[in-house]
Amino acid sequence: MYHFGKFNRPIFCRNPLTLCARDSHRSASQFNRINKILIANRGEIACRITKTAKKLGVKTVAVYSDADRNSMHVEQADEAYCIGPAQSSQSYLRQDKIISVAKKAKCQAIHPGYGFLSENTEFAELCQRENIIFIGPPASAIRDMGIKNTSKIIMTKAGVPIIEGYHGEDQTNETLLTEARKIGFPVMIKAVRGGGGKGMRIVLKESDFIEALESARTESEKAFGDSAVLLEKYVAEPRHVEVQIFADKHGNAVYLFERDCSIQRRHQKVIEEAPAPGISQKLRQELGEAAVRAAKAVGYVGAGTVEFIMDRNNHSFHFMEMNTRLQVEHPVTEAITGLDLVEWQLKVANGEELPLKQEQITLNGHAFEARIYAENPRNGFLPGAGQLLFLKPPQTTDNVRVETGVRQNDEVSVHYDPMIAKLVVWGKDRIEALNILRAKLNEYNIAGLDTNIEFLKDLCVHPKFQNGEVHTGFIEENFEQLFPKLCIPNQVLIQGALACILYEDVDSLSASLETKDPFSPFAVETGFRLNHILKHTFHFNIGNENNIVEVKYPEPDMYLMRINRLGPWRKVIGTLKKIDGASELFTEIDGIITKARTVKLNNKLHIFTKDREWQLIIPTPKFVTTLTSRVEKNPYAALSPMPGLVEKIFVNKGDAVKKNDSLLVIVAMKMEYIIKASTNGIVKDVLCSIGDNVAKDKLLIQLTEAKV
Repeated sequence: MYHFGKFNRPIFCRNPLTLCARDSHRSASQFNRINKILIANRGEIACRITKTAKKLGVKTVAVYSDADRNSMHVEQADEAYCIGPAQSSQSYLRQDKIISVAKKAKCQAIHPGYGFLSENTEFAELCQRENIIFIGPPASAIRDMGIKNTSKIIMTKAGVPIIEGYHGEDQTNETLLTEARKIGFPVMIKAVRGGGGKGMRIVLKESDFIEALESARTESEKAFGDSAVLLEKYVAEPRHVEVQIFADKHGNAVYLFERDCSIQRRHQKVIEEAPAPGISQKLRQELGEAAVRAAKAVGYVGAGTVEFIMDRNNHSFHFMEMNTRLQVEHPVTEAITGLDLVEWQLKVANGEELPLKQEQITLNGHAFEARIYAENPRNGFLPGAGQLLFLKPPQTTDNVRVETGVRQNDEVSVHYDPMIAKLVVWGKDRIEALNILRAKLNEYNIAGLDTNIEFLKDLCVHPKFQNGEVHTGFIEENFEQLFPKLCIPNQVLIQGALACILYEDVDSLSASLETKDPFSPFAVETGFRLNHILKHTFHFNIGNENNIVEVKYPEPDMYLMRINRLGPWRKVIGTLKKIDGASELFTEIDGIITKARTVKLNNKLHIFTKDREWQLIIPTPKFVTTLTSRVEKNPYAALSPMPGLVEKIFVNKGDAVKKNDSLLVIVAMKMEYIIKASTNGIVKDVLCSIGDNVAKDKLLIQLTEAKV
């Protein structure tokens, strides 16, 4: 929870979700009916809901899959129940299991979080039949707003502008293609029950329409249990602006201002901010009032978000969809309003009126939320999975908040969304908030998995983003600037060589002393090297480049270093210390002292400087690469680009394929990925089956050269 400090601006408490003492007693005492809730979700949103519930004295019950048995959300809840295997279709989407647990645990209400069952009409109706409060809107509102073609009809009647498109029930390929031609390409295919970019495809030309349609249907069926789609005119380079609304059971409805969520990849948000940059007070009011009309048109209750497509030039806006749940990015709204939206949800579910009227809700300052994902932005933002071997988030302060559902050594599972955390910052204006965001991203250190942190840093310093010139095609438009060629500074190479020396010293001395703590002060500060030699050469690979650092040892604890056999020898002194559980490298180069956090994992050295992370690859010895050379990638091998589940296989042994033919579909972390042939050939062998869980780089289909 946020509260107002002496400067009359919202600030974050040390625990960002803890009410001040004067508010906690008042709020908790108002809950007469709901005293125990089941949270039908996982990860950071389950942890987020738990914090507010505990603040209000409401007991929490968690549910978990086999994969989440040791997760943070299970640890934080008062009780936890296993509901099935890792696959969400057999656990978090099993309505019968969740209702059974709620009854067994004697919960009065269920909070669905976002995703999973949060916008499932049938589940909301089931809760009502079972006399369990669904902490969300009525089932009728979910149905009307969840089916996009129905929602657009309702919005038109309510005087909310909509965008041109086809929202009919005829779902044949022929009808949809005909309607797409009438609209004119490019068109947007959207899952009727979609959200989060699932079941959404942009089709630039007619020849790509049918394949994109089938792909959207498949993804929609898997995510929402419904393959129906609608078509919309694709608006090039629009802004995505959404309004947070809240309504109660007494006919009251308010808007809590807007958020800009235009920076996206794969139609999914990367960074959000509130308020939207460049929006006038008049336009802000028009957006808010349109959103309230939308909510009232469907008899809405609880937290919801009305999403608009906005022309980036003239600021005209059109209704896109309504998310009938709490949004991932709700913390930025909390930051600028000083309100706890989960608390409001619980109050409304309890039958209370909204805590504030529209004129009492004020906007203060500016906030950003950056989503920290396990993914590789330089490889098409492909998601990753695996263990968080090193995790050091920034400290939470009065204006910094970290929301997460994982800890160091936890797994990012292939079965769920790859989001690791949300970093939320507040400033008195957009410039200050952006500077704080950049600084705190520098303090967010993760090793063991690829993340998007460096990409977010580069985004923060892009001139157009700093000026608020955002739109949904921003990443594609500014691709070269957002992914610059990385030229590693000599200073970092020197830090890498020094770190390797000191890690080796620590390991050697630790072994000789038979100590289990390689970072003991004695080991680091002894001043003598067991493996002391007169000269050493280090090789580091960064991308496709090999860098050489030559090291001389003229005297104990002092080094002379030269990069790539060029330039002068640099005098280097340094120490490696363990501070707050992390390895801190202090380096003095020609009298200038720098500090960096370092992590060494197998043959990879991570160096976190004040500006960015560098990963130095220590080359594998030649005798090892010789042994593995026989499995080098080739155009006749179809490998899995990421850990995932084999969803479809389009070919059989002996089939002839052409370059770019679809071979199979991998699904991971809610994303469908089509693997295509990279050359003409004959299918020699299919080495997987539908339903298989496969690792990254696993050989799935082997081709052989087609005989002429």
